[in-house]
Parts: sequence; C-alpha cells; structure tokens
Amino acid sequence: MTMISPSVTKTFLRPLLSRNAATTTPQSTIRSISSAKLTIQRHPDSESKFSRMLKKEELQFGKTFSDHMLQIPYKKSLGGWQDPKIVPYGDLTISPAASSLHYGLECFEGMKAYKSLTDDSLRLFRPDKNMERLRNSMERLSMPGYDFDPQELINCIAELVRVDRDWIPSGEGYSLYLRPTVISTHPYLGVATPDDLLLYVITSPVGPYYTSGFNPVRLTADSEYVRAWPGGTGGSKVGGNYAPTMKPAGEAAKRGYSQILWVFGENHEITEVGAMNVFFFLEKKGGGGRELVTP
Repeated sequence: MTMISPSVTKTFLRPLLSRNAATTTPQSTIRSISSAKLTIQRHPDSESKFSRMLKKEELQFGKTFSDHMLQIPYKKSLGGWQDPKIVPYGDLTISPAASSLHYGLECFEGMKAYKSLTDDSLRLFRPDKNMERLRNSMERLSMPGYDFDPQELINCIAELVRVDRDWIPSGEGYSLYLRPTVISTHPYLGVATPDDLLLYVITSPVGPYYTSGFNPVRLTADSEYVRAWPGGTGGSKVGGNYAPTMKPAGEAAKRGYSQILWVFGENHEITEVGAMNVFFFLEKKGGGGRELVTP
C-alpha cells in the first residue's frame, strides 16, 4: 500500500519525494511525462458537485464523479508527452475520425485510493503494478510514449487524489476509484500506429461493486465463449477485451449469475473472472501443504 501524505508540503511517500523532486526519467529523445510541470486549474466552488454527493451507502459503481480530472496529451509533432494538467471534470472533444473510435486503440487501468481508518492519511494500492500493466497495454497496442516514467505518472495521480481528497468516502470497503485511460486521438482513418494520444484520469467515489453489497456473488463457468487465448490481448487491459463479453454476461445475468468464470481449451483452464480477480485456496495432495493461487 502506497501512502500519500496529507501535509501541506505535499510529499508523496514511496519513497519520500516532494512533488518537485528530481526523479530518474527514461533516456529518450521523446519528451516523457514530468510531474514537475503539472498545473492545477481548480473547479470553482460555486460549481462543485460535492454538496450533491450521495451518501456513501447509496453510491453505485461508476455513476458519481469527482470535480477534477488529470489530462496528459501526447503529440508526436510536438516531441512527445505534453505538460500534465489537472482540470475540472468535463467532456472530451475529439475528432470523429479518431482511431480509438474506429479501431479500438484504447487501454485503461482500475486503481483505488483509500482513507486510513485510524488517521487522515491517504493510500494508493500498488500503483506501481498498475503503471506496469498500463505501459504493457500501450506497447501491445503499438502506442508511442509507452516507456514513460511510472513514478512521474504516479506523482500526478497522487496530486489529483489530494485535490479531490474530500470525495474519498471513509469506512471499510469504501474508496475513490481511479480510472487512468489512454485513447488514440489520431484524427485520421486508416489502420496505423497513432501519432496523438490522450492520457486522462477520472475518479469516482465507490462502495461495493454489486448492488448486493458485500455479499458473495454467483459465478458460472462459460465454455461456449472465450475471453482470452494464447497470443491474444488477455494479458492487456484494452477495451476490445470487454465489448465481446457483454452478450455472454447478459445471458449469465438472466440465469441469476453475477459474473462469468472464463475458461479456455479442452481442459477448461481458468483464465479469469469478468470484472474481478479470483483466487483459489488449494490443499496439496498427500498433505503437502496449502497454496493460494490466482490465474
């Protein structure tokens, strides 16, 4: 768990760095992400949605959004990643020819920020792992700029969390959901590596994912449809992985199941569960001990 200090010096602890502290950036001719150049445009208090925020027990996943968002454009013509900025939450304007809309050139992450149960400190859960997967997803989609410095983006996200810290609901099981997303804004038709991207992060206060609350959920194993296979993009978090699952997920819901346990191959090897992680607690044969495993 990464801790975000609440102090006015705005230190980010992991390791202890100030916002303007020097960090190691990739040796490249392409401009990398720099948290030292981050600017903040705060939402006018008169237009803040915070006063209309639902009680935490009434929150539905992904339907309430905080006042601010992080934006970092990538422009090949301007040398790479541009200066990051935190701005009021709002709609995006992109070309109707943008290749993210036509060819699925987009990827994303799901992260969470928490308030400590014992003090006023804030924490991010394993953000380095999310950055690692985001970079891998971008590389899998042949997006330029995938080799950004992970710590620099974590610093920017941490500052966004500080700005909207009041939106983090307190209590066990509640958090601020963070959605880093990278979309191609390349404004031309034609299947090609994009020259322009937009990396943005929006945040949403959340409680339990399902309307059933924190109760156990029902899963069904599906062998008719396949979610991931060797050589595919199952190891990347791209939008194209999710759209084809809507039909089987809807069929499962009609039969009373919350999610699908996805399997692959003749032996029905488990690959994952739709919108969550899955763990298995195994008793080894012959009394060889116990093991906790995840696909």
